[in-house]
Amino acid sequence: MCVAVRDSCAPLLLCHGLSWPDSLDCDRFPADEDMCLASLSKEYKHIHKELPKPICQTCPAVEEFFTQKRVLDVFCANNFAMASGTALIYDDEMTSCKLLWDDPECDIEVPERLLSSYEQLKHYHLVERCIHVPVREGTEEEIMLVHSSEYLEVVKSTQTMNEEELRRVSENYDAVYFHPNTYRCAKLAVGATLQLVDSVISGKVHNGMALVRILIVDWDVHHGQGIQYVFEEDPSVLYYSWHRYEHQQFWPLLRESDYDAVGQGKGKGFNLNVPWNKVGMGNSDYLAAFFHVLLPVAFEFVPELILVSSGYDSGIGDPEGQMNATPECFAHLTHFLMQLANGRVCAVLEGGYHLKSLSESVCMTVKTLLRDPLPQISGEMAPCLSAVESIQNVRAAHKPYWKCLMYEEATPLHNLSTKSQQMMEAELIQTSTHPTAKQAVGTTNSDEAIKTDRFLESHMKKILFPVPPVKTAAAIVSKADAHLLPISVQVEMEMNAQELKTLVSAFDAELVKEEKALLSLQNVLAVLDKILKKKVCNGIAESSVASVSTTFALKHCFDFGLQRVLCIVVGDMDLELDLDDGKILLMNICQKQQTEKTNSKYHISLNWKEDAGRNNFFCAVLGFILPVAYSYQPDLMIIVIGPNRSLGVNAISLLTCLLQGLAESRILVVIQDTEIKLVQSVAKALSGVSTPDFGAYAPASQENVFEIKQLKDQLQQEWKMLRCSVKDWISGS
Repeated sequence: MCVAVRDSCAPLLLCHGLSWPDSLDCDRFPADEDMCLASLSKEYKHIHKELPKPICQTCPAVEEFFTQKRVLDVFCANNFAMASGTALIYDDEMTSCKLLWDDPECDIEVPERLLSSYEQLKHYHLVERCIHVPVREGTEEEIMLVHSSEYLEVVKSTQTMNEEELRRVSENYDAVYFHPNTYRCAKLAVGATLQLVDSVISGKVHNGMALVRILIVDWDVHHGQGIQYVFEEDPSVLYYSWHRYEHQQFWPLLRESDYDAVGQGKGKGFNLNVPWNKVGMGNSDYLAAFFHVLLPVAFEFVPELILVSSGYDSGIGDPEGQMNATPECFAHLTHFLMQLANGRVCAVLEGGYHLKSLSESVCMTVKTLLRDPLPQISGEMAPCLSAVESIQNVRAAHKPYWKCLMYEEATPLHNLSTKSQQMMEAELIQTSTHPTAKQAVGTTNSDEAIKTDRFLESHMKKILFPVPPVKTAAAIVSKADAHLLPISVQVEMEMNAQELKTLVSAFDAELVKEEKALLSLQNVLAVLDKILKKKVCNGIAESSVASVSTTFALKHCFDFGLQRVLCIVVGDMDLELDLDDGKILLMNICQKQQTEKTNSKYHISLNWKEDAGRNNFFCAVLGFILPVAYSYQPDLMIIVIGPNRSLGVNAISLLTCLLQGLAESRILVVIQDTEIKLVQSVAKALSGVSTPDFGAYAPASQENVFEIKQLKDQLQQEWKMLRCSVKDWISGS
């Protein structure tokens, strides 16, 4: 392939006085499609550096060169997709272990958990979209990195035991059963996990690079105390777990599962426990914990790999977890994690005992890893008091260790709203002789399970939607700049002139007379129309009159039938909009204080001072913009980038990436023609070809933190996802 491209392109380079770069010596690469993507991409950059601006844009040789260049782009993109795709590791043999006797505590662990998940992946045609990696056995040396040789020998010995012997050994452990195939399945599970990690690392990281920071996210409903014990003194591993705790009344009944177990020695601050002190936590509670605890710390930590203990017993209908999070919630959580570690995320299945809830949640996670647009998240966006109490306590406990929390004012709470009720219930269970009072946790109520099945059948039909055939479209004035866009971005052609004039005349007859303004509106409408008709997910439009184009775009959205549009303006730009009906939430991010305008529910001004050379925008996006946006739940988002902007390219990329969890990823970015240099970076963020570089982390200044705090105090009653302390919850009630 490299030889063919060289032979085609070399004469075209010669016509501009250039030779084929020595750095692209084709003898260094195989001639087939196994060529090394990392090396090719690195060397390929030299073409961009050595190729001058075309002397004549219409020169046939130049046009032919860029045609050939895009052939190479396609090849690179296809190989990159293989390197950055989603691996799926599954083997039928993993289902060969099952409970051989009656045990109410263990009977929820059934092989159907794996089978139902895999069948649902096939139902949604997700299996064929994944890269299949063969499973292997983990070695004894790998197993003993964590487990003792004594425990390993016990498990090995179960291979030849009869049922009675297996039962006796199982009784030595808490909520464990053994089967003759347990050892084999366990080794396959270890090997599969390591295969997954190896595949992710080898596809993304240059040979020889060592990982020094790993984030483990455990959203299983049980505390992963084993992981905590292994890494609690290790500052290279950040462990985050939310789990049922209920004031130490839920398994594993450990004091160190509470919020103040922050790590030991050098590992202090690197163990994040979010204890849930009541059941029934839902989508908004989980999102609030991410916005106000995990994500700020994780972006400061800057992990190089993310491991997810993907337990879906924290989902709706699960008899063990008794929580209310619907499957799409896990898509949103996965989406946020994919913005870290250059998208290197390994999700490993753990708990999940309601088969329909489990399988749908697995599919939502995989769809997100495949970079499908996310469904709208359901439910009221308001965390409950108990969730806010836990969030406040974690933030207070970790304030000494993280710069993102250094201005945290809240202190730990001791008189929690759920404590007295939990103590009464625990005492009742201990003293009662009534058989239902001591009903085992995890026992499935068949009526409730059927009810959840029916709900999920209906719910998934409501939230799922066909994925548009094109991810990102762009309309830019200079078509010669199109080669700078990622190959997956569709460049929009001109629309019918008469149709455009008709639409514009209905909006403002005077604009028809202004050719430059008309061209700008044409760009915006060409992309917006594709987004509204779900032919593309998102898009970029260059405009010489960004404010007018945006006003026109908003009107077109409402003519199309949308009810809520989030409009974020970056820079100094005035939009004359009617905000009274709540159809538009306008957020302006600017350098200068807009003293003449007061913040209201649907008009928010964020006065932001950027840190030169570093990205200090994390706390604004995570602690304010995302919570407000998720509270509002828009049908579409418009980001307008104008002059005198206070945000750099890294901050704009961060904002664009994180907002794609909303509105089925429907985003239109309107860029003032004076800011056209941003097009390439924004296109990269929207297209999802790879995770953009968000720049070096910088903590927000005290001035910026105070600005966010003031806005929260003003608006948390309206936008309840802003709440991260009990004071906020009470004042916002």
